[in-house]
Amino acid sequence: MNSSGVQVLLFFAILTIASLSVEAYDPAPLQDFCIAVNDTEAAVFVNGKICKDPKSVTADDFYYAGGLNESRQVTNPLGSKITLVYDEILSGLNTQGVAIARLDFDLEGLNPPHLHPRGAEIFLVLEGTLYAGLINSNPADPNGKNPFFAKILNAGDIFVFPRGMIHFQYNIGKTKAVAIAAFNSQNPGVMTIAKSIFGSEPSVPPHILAKAFLLDDDDKLVEHLQSLTWTGNVN
Repeated sequence: MNSSGVQVLLFFAILTIASLSVEAYDPAPLQDFCIAVNDTEAAVFVNGKICKDPKSVTADDFYYAGGLNESRQVTNPLGSKITLVYDEILSGLNTQGVAIARLDFDLEGLNPPHLHPRGAEIFLVLEGTLYAGLINSNPADPNGKNPFFAKILNAGDIFVFPRGMIHFQYNIGKTKAVAIAAFNSQNPGVMTIAKSIFGSEPSVPPHILAKAFLLDDDDKLVEHLQSLTWTGNVN
């Protein structure tokens, strides 16, 4: 067999292997979990959605008149508000792997430490000055400290938050701040660290959190934190 024939066979071999991998697993599932059932009547969803009949699709399915150019009123104690446009808001985003958000910050407003389990984020400041940081995983020494990366961002600046990394933004300027965030997921998800840990339902047993946070078994402090009202800032 000549070299051209070998190359053709090699190409089809690689294509076959790649196809098997695609059929076997979605490398970026958009559902937190999938419980297996032996029920032939159970509904089957793609990324948690059932697709609309293409014949009934209209331009409105791809359109969102949300006025992301308009400022939002911030009413929560954090001093920030996020207007997220994802697949639940704009159905045309389903299977497209993108989402977008507007972030409004009052003076000293904070988007608290959080992570997106299903998407990376590119963050663009439109107005004001923000202090942004992220905490990396996997330090070189497993018992060492996690690297922390932070920058002061002004209008026009961009920062990237990798998928699953804990990060935050804080308004350190003298005016309100506005930013736009884009995600490579139609539903990136969000886990706000404090809210998730102390505001879960049902509550995590206090002695477990006390031990995890090296509080010398101070269950009362944990119980106090769990008694607070933990609210989010996503619209």
